[in-house]
Amino acid sequence: MAKDMTTSVSFMMVSELITHAVFEISGTVVAANEVLIHKENFKKFSAYLEKTTFILKALSKRNIDDYSESLRNALEILNQEVKVSKHLVLECCNRNKVYLLINCRKIVKRLEDCTKEISRALSLIPLASLDVSSGLNNQISELCENMLNAEYRAAMAEEEILEKIELGIQEGNRDRSYANQLLACIAEAVGISTEKCTLRKEFEEFKSDIENAKLRKDMADALQMEQIIALLGKADAATSHQEKQQKYFEKRDSLGRKTLEPLQSFYCPILHDVMVDPVETSSGKTFERSAIQKWFAEGNNHCPLTMMALDTSVLQPNKALRQSIHEWKERNTIIIISSIKTKLQSNEEQDVLKSLDKLQDLCMERDIHREWVAIEDYMPVLAGLLGSKNCEIRKNSLVILFMLAKDNEGNKESIAKVDNALQSIVHSIARKIGEGKLALELLLELSRNNIVRDLIGIVQGCIFLLVTMLNSDDTQASKNAQELLENLSLHDHNVIQMAKENYIKPLLRNLLSGSESTKIDMAETLSEIELTDQNKLYVIQNGALDPLLQLLKNDRIEIKKVAAKALLHLSILPQNGLHMIREGVVGPLFELLYRQSSQTPTLREWVAATIMNLAKSTTVQKADEEQVTFLESEEDIFKLFSLISLTGSDIQTSILKAFYAMCQSPSGLDIRMKLSQLSAVRVLVQLCELDNKVVRANAVKLFFCLTEASDDSSFSEHVGQKCIENLLRIIETTNDVEEMGAAMGIVSKLPKDPQVTQWLLDSGALETIFACLTDGNRHTPPNGQVTGNAVQAICRFTVSTTLEWQKMVAEAGIIPVLVQLLISGTALVKQNAAISIKQFSESSNDLSKPIKKHSVFGCCFAAHEIGCPAHLGICTVESTFCLLEANALEPLVRMLADEHPETCEASLDALLTLIHGDRLRNGTKVLANANAIALMIKLLSLPSDRLQEKTLEALERIFQLDEIRERYKSSATMHLVEIAQRKDSRLKSLAAKVLAQLGVLDKQSSYF
Repeated sequence: MAKDMTTSVSFMMVSELITHAVFEISGTVVAANEVLIHKENFKKFSAYLEKTTFILKALSKRNIDDYSESLRNALEILNQEVKVSKHLVLECCNRNKVYLLINCRKIVKRLEDCTKEISRALSLIPLASLDVSSGLNNQISELCENMLNAEYRAAMAEEEILEKIELGIQEGNRDRSYANQLLACIAEAVGISTEKCTLRKEFEEFKSDIENAKLRKDMADALQMEQIIALLGKADAATSHQEKQQKYFEKRDSLGRKTLEPLQSFYCPILHDVMVDPVETSSGKTFERSAIQKWFAEGNNHCPLTMMALDTSVLQPNKALRQSIHEWKERNTIIIISSIKTKLQSNEEQDVLKSLDKLQDLCMERDIHREWVAIEDYMPVLAGLLGSKNCEIRKNSLVILFMLAKDNEGNKESIAKVDNALQSIVHSIARKIGEGKLALELLLELSRNNIVRDLIGIVQGCIFLLVTMLNSDDTQASKNAQELLENLSLHDHNVIQMAKENYIKPLLRNLLSGSESTKIDMAETLSEIELTDQNKLYVIQNGALDPLLQLLKNDRIEIKKVAAKALLHLSILPQNGLHMIREGVVGPLFELLYRQSSQTPTLREWVAATIMNLAKSTTVQKADEEQVTFLESEEDIFKLFSLISLTGSDIQTSILKAFYAMCQSPSGLDIRMKLSQLSAVRVLVQLCELDNKVVRANAVKLFFCLTEASDDSSFSEHVGQKCIENLLRIIETTNDVEEMGAAMGIVSKLPKDPQVTQWLLDSGALETIFACLTDGNRHTPPNGQVTGNAVQAICRFTVSTTLEWQKMVAEAGIIPVLVQLLISGTALVKQNAAISIKQFSESSNDLSKPIKKHSVFGCCFAAHEIGCPAHLGICTVESTFCLLEANALEPLVRMLADEHPETCEASLDALLTLIHGDRLRNGTKVLANANAIALMIKLLSLPSDRLQEKTLEALERIFQLDEIRERYKSSATMHLVEIAQRKDSRLKSLAAKVLAQLGVLDKQSSYF
């Protein structure tokens, strides 16, 4: 295995091999935490790796002989096995989740092999020559033994799914519901949504792995997946409705219009009926399984046809005949289903009833028959029959519609879309009890779909009929009516209407026109009762605001409290908040907040909370509406913000939240600028030091908002080393993920001043940032605000102008984390990770160690050293920050195809560091082999002038090489011509220069 090591590892010093192994293991542990399935197994594996890291670090502190051949061999093997393990971990991070689940047994086996191989590599370390302590010796021996005996297991749920898959394949199970249930189980096991679009996307990705398996010439794997795909392909989510329609109509149109009689061979010689499960006896004759088994059970041991003696234990399924019978039945069924629809439109009631009976029988037989009925668009016909004068026709139609709707969301919505279908079903509730029960069952099934539930609730008379059925003598009907009402109430249609008519309107009348005492009672009622959002809106829009404001101006504190609490409850709804701002409620509220004495804290707290709600309402305005501004003048902003230093914690919290909301509103930039001018940062820095965690958290969040508008001078004035230490302490200790993310955001926005950076380093910022990037359990989700801001904060320490800072970051183990984030991060996280890797890579050329030249005699015995293909020297992650050694090349290249131009640009900048200076030829070769140049050419078609300009400048350099120019000439020409014809003069000139390089344009062309 040592021979398979990369050249750069083979020629490292022993001490460097240990460091390299530690770095690679750290990256593997980080990646293992990202794996979404087999979590317990990878957690256990990570624990072994972390113990291995501990041992390697302990060894590195010993006096190591850099020329110990046995130690070198052991470490080279260890590095190779870690590399294999990392490849497995990354594969489990990136591959399709369904594929990973179905191959869980293989993955478990590979994980066991990796663990055992790492154990064997550790056992090769010559401990005796290293003079290690007995304690460390025992630890290594114990770890090696534990890893060698390590066992991993697929989860019980995964094993159950595999058993169901194997059973379905063995039995040739054709049942769609089986496939639906199986796909739902898989979705739950791998943690994906059961929404059809999500399931279908995962299924399509899984299907693409077949081609990958074939390319790997792994035909056994490909065959297994084809069988699984055939099984899962029957699920509703696996195929779109359009694909099902197309497949069905193609088959139907190829069959003709007449049904076929069964072949004689289809009949069982005993039963004289068409067989369902034909089996062949030892005499070679075929019978229905149940019939021949009964024949044997009655004591017969000879063939009913030939009278030959039979081996009664031999019954071989006749799969070919069974398939032929199935195809014959399927053919006739399709023809029958396609022909019944016209018969249902007959004027003869008996013909209609007979056709409905046949259609009902077919729907009961198999779920695929119901699918075909839906594709044939029977819903409008069946809904139309609900208007028939014949009760039996109506009842049969309801039964068939129920079967079509059962467990099929698409069919539910199709039924609801038919004109007057829901009205006809509701009308049937009022008919005879038998028909009413069927209609009620159908409506209940339809109400289980959110879209249809909305439509049922507005059918005239529906609620009234359901309420009357609550008192039905039929227990089941009463129960169904109750459940249906509960389903409808989820969208408040019936509840709101009844509340308006029976409760809200009388309350409003008394509030508007009653005596003062009555108004107070009504206001108190509004402050206490639970109202739906629609009813809150109704109350405000129908005149409640004026009487409540009048009560607010009353001299008695208790009356003010009642009115303030009512306004607080009503202002929670954003639409009400906007209406209240437009109607001038802000002035009276501020008057109370500023002038009311501290002896009435509850009133002031309610007023402050209402102001907070009003501020929040401005963040949900629609773009096509007239924009509402909460605070406009600097005086109002100053007066409200100044209260933060003069009030208790509850009011402080409300005001901080109010300003945070205003910063998110359409006028947010103006608010942030004015707060910065008022030296709000100074106050917020003080609040960040408070022991009250709620106030502190909201102060930190607002502080972060202001960093978007503040310049470096406002920061420098108020943010010193003490503030930085406090922010880092908050990040390390808080349980509030939003506060942690905001504090890290402030750190990431601090001025790029060397003094500030040194304060950060002195305060342990690198350790804190590393913990945020790797401790996924503490601040999920891993791609959230904390991770994003932490990656951005790293960028200040990785600038190539300060090598000392870069080394500190590398020694902290952050580079492998950044590479992993190129794979798993959000667009912004990837962008900032690429920026840091680019800054690291700018230093690699100077740090790469020259390859030692051997003497003439030495050349005869020493292996030829190749070195890094880009830098032509000896590179490592920790010493030269080489992006190739960090395995960053592949994810960076993949980012060139990202949908976000900023992410593409960051990856492009990082990759172009490989061709800086005199490394053009070698770096270009690396980029070409990684398919980067082809993707760079595609960037020319993106609508980003900045990105196009950078790409053109890069291609101008790259196309200096003859072989590269010829290789990519045809693919680049059209993109370049389009830019040269349509873009501004700068881009036009650049494109023309490259076209001239390619020989497409004359160098004297007017394009220049």
